[in-house]
Amino acid sequence: MHARGEYQRIERALEEADVEEPLTAREILELVDDADAEFESPHRIATVLGRRAEYGDVTVIRDQPYRYEL
Repeated sequence: MHARGEYQRIERALEEADVEEPLTAREILELVDDADAEFESPHRIATVLGRRAEYGDVTVIRDQPYRYEL
């Protein structure tokens, strides 16, 4: 799957869940899975969001664990 398409699926799932606070990749994976999107692991979520952070679309909160805010 194309990374841009994956990002859009994550973004849509978070919008549908009306999420406003930063979440971990595992928490995001749970929401995306609830929205019928297919991601294999939290690592894939983190990879997609990390790439989008390079363009300013995502804020990465570098704590333990990392959290992501769209």
